[in-house]
Amino acid sequence: MNRRFLAPLVAWSLALLLAAPLSAQPAIPDTAQSSPAPADALQGAQLLQALRAGGLVIYFRHTDTDFSRTDAGMRSMDDCDNQRLLSSQGRADAAAIGEQIRRLGIPLGEALASPYCRTMDHATRMLGPVEPTVAVRAPNGETMGLKRLLARPVAPGQNRWIVGHGSPFRAIAGPPHLNQGEAVVIRPQTDHWTVIARLQAGDWARLATTP
Repeated sequence: MNRRFLAPLVAWSLALLLAAPLSAQPAIPDTAQSSPAPADALQGAQLLQALRAGGLVIYFRHTDTDFSRTDAGMRSMDDCDNQRLLSSQGRADAAAIGEQIRRLGIPLGEALASPYCRTMDHATRMLGPVEPTVAVRAPNGETMGLKRLLARPVAPGQNRWIVGHGSPFRAIAGPPHLNQGEAVVIRPQTDHWTVIARLQAGDWARLATTP
């Protein structure tokens, strides 16, 4: 091929490759409610088997916090001196959930958290090293990033763990509102997600013994 035409062709092809992932992103709708439908719900041994098999997203609202503090004076997401933080109970619950996850043999994988101090604290106590991810917080109402984290497929043998907040999740997934420390177990399906279980902080210790 004449070199005069080769460079523009290469540049055009590269532009198409770079643009393809953005244009191929599916639209992801909100859901009306975040309780599992009866046909999708798993519990006990079936839920544990699914968690061990992987391919799921587990979204937590952070554990118990000290409501005598607020975020009103914070200067940045990592300004822990001016945020609401985990209470002593919240710190203990996050560590205890992590112990149960390991005891139950549930695989980890991608570990993400809102960059706020309480969510990062919960996530690291529960999972170890985590990646602070602004999309989890859905700043300024930008929820598409969080939707993609819930809907993007996960490889078998791994799970995606997310520690975030109650309000952004409710905004895209519907009621009921998550309690502090409550988790939603989700089957990601590219252009939507399916909730298969909700677990309170204390449910992890009972999971292996629930029929």
